[in-house]
Amino acid sequence: MEQPDGRSWSLTRVAALCAALVAAAACAVAPLPDGRSGEGNQPAVPGGEPAGDDGLLEGTDTVEEFEQDIAGAEALADRYWQQRFAGFGATFRPIGRTIAYYRDGEVSCGEQLIPRNNAVYCLTTASEFIAYDANWAYSVFQAVGDSFLFYLIGHEYAHGIQVRLELEYSFSIQRELAADCLAGAYLGDSVRDGTLQLDDGDLDEFQRGLEAVADDPDQPWFEEGSHGTAEQRIAAFFKGYDGSLAGCDLS
Repeated sequence: MEQPDGRSWSLTRVAALCAALVAAAACAVAPLPDGRSGEGNQPAVPGGEPAGDDGLLEGTDTVEEFEQDIAGAEALADRYWQQRFAGFGATFRPIGRTIAYYRDGEVSCGEQLIPRNNAVYCLTTASEFIAYDANWAYSVFQAVGDSFLFYLIGHEYAHGIQVRLELEYSFSIQRELAADCLAGAYLGDSVRDGTLQLDDGDLDEFQRGLEAVADDPDQPWFEEGSHGTAEQRIAAFFKGYDGSLAGCDLS
């Protein structure tokens, strides 16, 4: 089923909504409005090979598909949250910038350099953006599937939504699991309204992607930067996927 304007997205091959990614530099660990630092994901890459410093890895899935999926996920998130904020009776301001980087410390969020193998939402007084290590993201894209990129953008976009809604959390793990839930809601609702088509195996890809970015089971849950175990992250994501925003305690 398509939207009235005829657009639809498929997780196998997303329509090219942008000519290419905004490639400059950048995933970000960011100072949030309350003075806390934003988080970064540093997962294992299941089956991935080490990436070089000069650009994206070559593999079965093309760089063009990777770029189209990133652009499509960002456009889908913009559309989804604009509609939801209209339902809240609130004005929505999209994040509007997604940045790829390739080297450790190539981009900074405020004064904090961003390491490799990371994906982060950054907010400072001067800028707001989502950024990701393109080599790492492409490795996971090849190993897990294109669904991972929609989750990845959805999770980082959700941090921007948390800021816009002024949601507060006592521990970083609460903020991260809530972002997983919001990412699930944006994807589940987009499937239900026909904007996004899932292919066979995509739900399994979401689960494998969440396992890839999970904390080590021995990591204390209360540590700053904790995101949750694989079981916690999968449960949070599918709570939003199945239950929409109400499953994430938003309405």
